[in-house]
Amino acid sequence: MSRLDSFFAAALDRIDRAGQRRTLRSAALEDGGRVRRDGRRLIDFSSNDYLGLARHPLLIERARAWTEAHGTGSGASRLVTGTSEAHLAVEARIARFKRAEAALVFASGWQANAAVIPALLAAVPGSASQGAAVFTDRLIHASMHAGLAISGTRQHRFRHNDLDHLEQLLATRGADAPARLILTESVFSMDGDRADIVRLAEIAARHDAFLFVDEAHATGVLGPGGAGLSAQVPGGVDLVMGTFSKALGGFGAYVAGSRVMIDYLVNAASGFIFTTAPPPAVLGAIDAALDLVPEMDAERAHLAALGERLRAGLAALGIDHGASSTQIVPAVIGAESAALDLSRKLEERGLLASAIRPPTVPPGTSRLRLALRATHAASDVDALLNAIEACR
Repeated sequence: MSRLDSFFAAALDRIDRAGQRRTLRSAALEDGGRVRRDGRRLIDFSSNDYLGLARHPLLIERARAWTEAHGTGSGASRLVTGTSEAHLAVEARIARFKRAEAALVFASGWQANAAVIPALLAAVPGSASQGAAVFTDRLIHASMHAGLAISGTRQHRFRHNDLDHLEQLLATRGADAPARLILTESVFSMDGDRADIVRLAEIAARHDAFLFVDEAHATGVLGPGGAGLSAQVPGGVDLVMGTFSKALGGFGAYVAGSRVMIDYLVNAASGFIFTTAPPPAVLGAIDAALDLVPEMDAERAHLAALGERLRAGLAALGIDHGASSTQIVPAVIGAESAALDLSRKLEERGLLASAIRPPTVPPGTSRLRLALRATHAASDVDALLNAIEACR
């Protein structure tokens, strides 16, 4: 018992009454777009292993080889003794992959956003209220909001993917600020829709604004060679953040951009400075994924075709899938209880399709967030659609 348990219990009771309580359940990824949960093998439409690399033999082999060569831990933070030749080599590969001058590895995407954003803003002269002006898409990830909250900087939020609204805000807000920043995602994690990165780069250039793009759900899947949507505009995005924990099948995150910016972040991003360096196994898996991903155009094409098949099927069932155009397809159900009930019924039929509820998504838009994998077959998508129709 802790002295705050009564408060925790009361808070959990409130969460229960709102239908928003979450619990941990063990699961294990398997080949073929499957997952094992509670002893059952399910078709998995909830994991972010978009290219099926999490169990790829090359990633497993290299993670093992780098562990055998370098050990299980890095020993310290990067600025003490934690930086190895492997860290520097992997970062150089990431920079080439992203067509950037330099890159920096972080332990997770959340950590990268929450640490990098306040570090960037701290470089701009002035207080939180008088320094940089920040313009954000309303649906940016919670980690980006966390970074802004840490910095104490007020956001000017534009309507989701409404770049006309962004231009209006840029024309009327922060004109006297020493710097202006635009924060967005290239693929939005709950809706599966895309930002217009080409136009965003044009807007940023016209308004002399720094453009920060979170490519967590695009890295490996979209853009030339899987380099993300930012690769459509070489030099047009000032900072790109991405992860290795989704399409690249491993763990961790990166930021990529100019050499001077990366050097500054080494000195200013607290989540980098005060964190133990990623271990050799993680770096080995990243290195192997970077060997494979640029050559996986066939898998990317198959994944795109699965997305089209799923969206067409949901539309035929009268289920809203929003503006999805990627491997993430929401089936918007509405009420939290209805989304949970449908998810439960699908699991009984051998399909894992997790329900996403507020506060992750807006009230009244609870949904099944359907994440496709290149290791799914068209018949898997058809099985899901048939099951949804039978369960409604």
